[in-house]
Amino acid sequence: MAPTHPAAATPGLTLYFIVEPPNYQYIACYLAASLREQFGPGVELLGYCPEHKISEIDPAAIAVLKRMSVEVRPFRAEGRFDPEYPHGNKLLATLEPRDTEFSGFMDSDILCIRPNDPANIVKAGHVSLTPAASMNWAKQTIWDEIYRTCGMAMPDERIMLMRQKKGKKRLPYFSSGFFTFPQHHRNAEGKSFPEVWMDIAQTIDANPDIPKKRPYLDQISLPLAIRKAGLDWNMLPQEQHFILGGRSRGEPLPEGLEIYTVHYRQWPILKEVGLSGLGKRLLEKHAGVRRVTKVGKA
Repeated sequence: MAPTHPAAATPGLTLYFIVEPPNYQYIACYLAASLREQFGPGVELLGYCPEHKISEIDPAAIAVLKRMSVEVRPFRAEGRFDPEYPHGNKLLATLEPRDTEFSGFMDSDILCIRPNDPANIVKAGHVSLTPAASMNWAKQTIWDEIYRTCGMAMPDERIMLMRQKKGKKRLPYFSSGFFTFPQHHRNAEGKSFPEVWMDIAQTIDANPDIPKKRPYLDQISLPLAIRKAGLDWNMLPQEQHFILGGRSRGEPLPEGLEIYTVHYRQWPILKEVGLSGLGKRLLEKHAGVRRVTKVGKA
């Protein structure tokens, strides 16, 4: 039976995402509408935009998000990575302070399609997330240098990636597109998970002997950061973060799988699986418009 959301969500959870012009500012509105629909009013929603771009956000997007009780906050991005690393915006947003017991990041190109409950996606002492869809960009031997660079031993655990149907299990490698973590946890050195993640990412990024680390830096640093932060990983079922596209593009959603969240990557892919109409209906329900740019227009 699908869970129903209570009047006030427990445990306390803030879900946050990037609202950046030109494209993320609009799809973030559809994500926000789907979160309001499937998690209810008890979950806090926050949008983040690099401070040097916040003046470029379409006022219509700000208005639509405000109708759904979503605050848009700036964060400093310039000079934080050298060279500039747009994928790093999720690390920088994760570093920002929040008040709830748990925080959770979601890529803007996500849509929630089934009623859900915060208790399904958080766990004390853990970062909750799903395996990455694939790791075709590098051989497993790359992990030797990654862990050596960070002065850490490789974990004993091995996992199957989300789209891996055969072969040996692999070193833990997770999607950074959707994860939750205990906001106020600190490790033995007094550092939070976001602080450790940034440190690990910067350490890996500075090593020229690690090839192809861009744009995958956020994901290859994630399992190391979890452990160095004194946390463990809680692997969510793929129904909580079902990744569309890639080699499976063109295939319908699998029958018999109660999918809560789809990561569609591109709007045409959402349309191909018959969910773009749902996105528009939810936006209309929670913000009064089917298209963001129509807000305030007759």
